[in-house]
Amino acid sequence: MIEILMIEDDLELAEILVDYLDQYNIKVTNYESPELGISALRVKKYDLVILDLSLPEIDGIEVCKMIRAHNDIPIIISSARSNIGDKIACFSYGADDFLPKPYDTQELIFRIKSILRRCNLNITKKEEVQKRQVFIHDESRMEIRKEDELLNLTNAEYHILAYMIKRAGFVVSREELLSNVESIKYESSYKSIDVLIGRVRNKIEENSKKPKYILSIRGVGYKLVNE
Repeated sequence: MIEILMIEDDLELAEILVDYLDQYNIKVTNYESPELGISALRVKKYDLVILDLSLPEIDGIEVCKMIRAHNDIPIIISSARSNIGDKIACFSYGADDFLPKPYDTQELIFRIKSILRRCNLNITKKEEVQKRQVFIHDESRMEIRKEDELLNLTNAEYHILAYMIKRAGFVVSREELLSNVESIKYESSYKSIDVLIGRVRNKIEENSKKPKYILSIRGVGYKLVNE
């Protein structure tokens, strides 16, 4: 069942939508107060938000901005305010669709399913891309994993491999590494880069003499293969 959080102060309309959408296996939980709706999003996972703009306490555009700041849930704006300024503001703050009132409930169902289908497809694609990657870099934790195994790297090894992951598939020169890897002093020699690459290879390659992931490009530098 699709679960939707709705923030709508027109309680008569909300009741109609709750009953109607339930027939299509769509459960709607409505909150008249935007603050209660935002709080509900923090404690329960919903598939989509339907948001009115003319709300008590907080304007709907600001509510959209607040939701998007902490949640990537799809948002459909449902409002009688349909001037271009409101539409631009909503989309700029992260709304996925804008449905002017009054509207046909069948159109609402179509838009809900269309957005969820698109969002689920994007999630699937991201997961597939991530699964194909051998090395996963978690920048916030300063961790690099090889096929789910956490690599034990020194500070310099971490930063050089992190940069190589960012540039995966491209040839990276020693000069570029000296300029962009923060743990390496620019005054260091090309030889120090080669030593660091050798140390990283020892930790990620099955056979460092026949590397599979960090390839040497003669006369230029190195290339990381991350698949």
